[in-house]
Amino acid sequence: MPSETVLLTVECQRGVIGPESALPELAAAARASGALANIARLVAAAHAADIQVVHALAERRPDGRGTGRNAPLLRAAERLPVQQLAGSTAVRVADPIPVGDADLVVRRLHGLSPLAGTGLDALLRNLGCRTLVITGVSANVAIPNAAFDAVNLGYSAVVPTDAVAGVPADYTAAMIRHTLALVATLTTTEELLREWHRPRRTG
Repeated sequence: MPSETVLLTVECQRGVIGPESALPELAAAARASGALANIARLVAAAHAADIQVVHALAERRPDGRGTGRNAPLLRAAERLPVQQLAGSTAVRVADPIPVGDADLVVRRLHGLSPLAGTGLDALLRNLGCRTLVITGVSANVAIPNAAFDAVNLGYSAVVPTDAVAGVPADYTAAMIRHTLALVATLTTTEELLREWHRPRRTG
């Protein structure tokens, strides 16, 4: 049901998958695979179908306060040429993804998951969400994290496989097949668009 569905975009921000990306290989994969274009299509369709959209962004303060260093990935992020600094263009939703007035934006200063410790779980429950459609990057870390956390918190996770990206591409395909398929319902952008465009019964 649309009223119980939320579309989540994960780290679809300019400093990650935009032209000024700190991770050009990942940004290139998101564009070349069609994932970025498909995410934009899904967001636009969700707006038209009155499905709630939430953009989960990762950022850090300029002084790094509150950001963890307890994983190699987090420590490596400190050395990237483009920093995901709060208030900068790097942490704005990347084009061509549309942002609607009713969209919610959830920003995290720490961790590797858009759900754990971010307040997103409470927002989803207040929205009446039962099904979380997960899109974005990366298939290496944040996407599986989101799917695991969603299931552990009692949501049904849905992943349109052509609206997520990671590096290398063959790893993304293997992760979807051997990991996400065990915890999430796999679908495609076209299947979701058909479902969301289906005429609603009245009376």
